[in-house]
Amino acid sequence: MAILSRSVLIVILLTAAAGALGGWLGVRYGIATSHQHSGLDELLHKKLALSESQNRAINEIEERFAARRKMLEGQMRAANRDLAAAIQSEPEYGPRTKAAITRFHAAESSLQQETVVHILAMRRVLTPEQARQFDQEVSHALTAE
Repeated sequence: MAILSRSVLIVILLTAAAGALGGWLGVRYGIATSHQHSGLDELLHKKLALSESQNRAINEIEERFAARRKMLEGQMRAANRDLAAAIQSEPEYGPRTKAAITRFHAAESSLQQETVVHILAMRRVLTPEQARQFDQEVSHALTAE
């Protein structure tokens, strides 16, 4: 009975730790994404005085990226659900846990890469002076604590 109780306690603690880690990662990712997006969005649509053709081009770039971002974020959420299930079912770091973490990191890496490609695509639409201001905002977003 004591061994069973200890095993149950360990599973509960591991589940709570995984949930806390997943929540913390989600909050950190959300904060970074929202600050970056809102700062760039405000700069692009309110401060840079874009021409009509620049606005159209940037809106098209943003629409394409929004769909891709939503899909990759869905993959990350699915990997986190798999991780939670793996932690509940595996008493140690096992193949299901490793696979879920690998899936999460692959989706996260793809999202980061595609975000950079997206930012560079928007930058190509800007004039040199607009691009300078844009680069400053991107640099600030990437280095802000």
